[in-house]
Amino acid sequence: MIFADLLFLFIFLPINLLLYFAFKSNAYRNAVLVVFSLIFYAWGEPLMIFLLLATTEINRVFALFIEKHKGEKRGKAFAFLSIGLTLTSLFVFKYTPLFNLPFRPNLPIGISFYSFQIITYIVGVYKGRFCAQRSRLNFLMYVSLYPQLTAGPIVRYEDIHTQINDRKMRLEDISGGITRFVIGLAKKILIANQIGAAATSILDGDVSSLSVGGAWLGIFFFALQIYYDFSGYSDMAIGLGGIFGFKFPENFNYPYISKSISEFWRRWHMTLGGFFRDYVYIPLGGNRRRGWLNLLIVWILTGLWHGASWNFALWGLYFGLIIIAERAFVLKIADYIPPALSFIRVIFTFAAVMFGWIMFYFTDFVQMLAFMRSLFGLNNNPLYDIITTNLLYNQLLLVIAAIIFCTPVYRFAEKRGAAFNYLAPVTNAALIILCAIMLVGDNYNPFLYYRF
Repeated sequence: MIFADLLFLFIFLPINLLLYFAFKSNAYRNAVLVVFSLIFYAWGEPLMIFLLLATTEINRVFALFIEKHKGEKRGKAFAFLSIGLTLTSLFVFKYTPLFNLPFRPNLPIGISFYSFQIITYIVGVYKGRFCAQRSRLNFLMYVSLYPQLTAGPIVRYEDIHTQINDRKMRLEDISGGITRFVIGLAKKILIANQIGAAATSILDGDVSSLSVGGAWLGIFFFALQIYYDFSGYSDMAIGLGGIFGFKFPENFNYPYISKSISEFWRRWHMTLGGFFRDYVYIPLGGNRRRGWLNLLIVWILTGLWHGASWNFALWGLYFGLIIIAERAFVLKIADYIPPALSFIRVIFTFAAVMFGWIMFYFTDFVQMLAFMRSLFGLNNNPLYDIITTNLLYNQLLLVIAAIIFCTPVYRFAEKRGAAFNYLAPVTNAALIILCAIMLVGDNYNPFLYYRF
């Protein structure tokens, strides 16, 4: 894994950029991106590349039929058939483990992301938002574009369809893309990996023997790890997209400063939330009818999107119930809290999110319950222990930095700092070197969203 990351960073990516900018025509640049995207995918999943190619071509052809028969029953039938086949493929490859069947196919990398992107394309063609893509190469590029293929953000076709053939390469966009990519890389390597190793040392042990402080510290570390891991990958994808001339949608907006769970989910994995809102919640009726039931359905599906395990369904149900409670009465009560004390809402929201991460982390319900007992002191364990204290002490500076960068301090510095743009090249180079050193010297480099 570490060797592959170094190979990507110092060989694959530079060669891709060199060949990409060797051409001035977007047609040739698209071909370069397709070739490197397929190499990237085959690198991780040699056989599953055929599923990706087949899914892409089938839906490209279906979209042409849908456009040809727009407004007719046949067009609607083709749209349902296309979406049905895409979801069936997703279900077979991702969710068969839920039912303990004798066969378990390997999970294709990024199938949840590219399946949802295909659905947005088919729905958009059916509703006439844009024309069907006739170029096999261009549509394959949209589906397989490697910067966001494995970890998002979920890029709707309507967001970039004009950019496929008409991308303006500006120096400031390339420079900004490089900086964004390096920030994401630093988030992942310098923060997520380091804090994640500490979280794993706590959460993967005997959770029933944890002290109360140790349990809270472990899930706090994981909350930081998953944010920096996932937002780091999103930053890298958006940065690479900017270098190649694409404007990908934002996926995170400092979610840990939210004052409610509803706000948190407007800031966390925004493209996924937008997908379920527009393609599931609203078609089910939204708030107009069975609003609470629709919310629960959406949140259970959101949970299951994250993995083929029932703990994810419980995780989604947990957040769905909290959001229903917020809409019914919690937010009305919270409005009485003076603005000067709004940090109280932030603390309670973060605590509720951390509790939710317990259900996300533990796929085994026995382990989950044992951890919860330790969390609330029900296992008769001490309030704190020397191991936990030493672990916190060793990670203290990193944790403080991680908490600070969970706030918009970087955005503030970027807007207010006159020297910020001038220092960016030096800072970027230093961070890349530091990340490379950390990768070489560290054996812990997980990809939390690999299974999605």
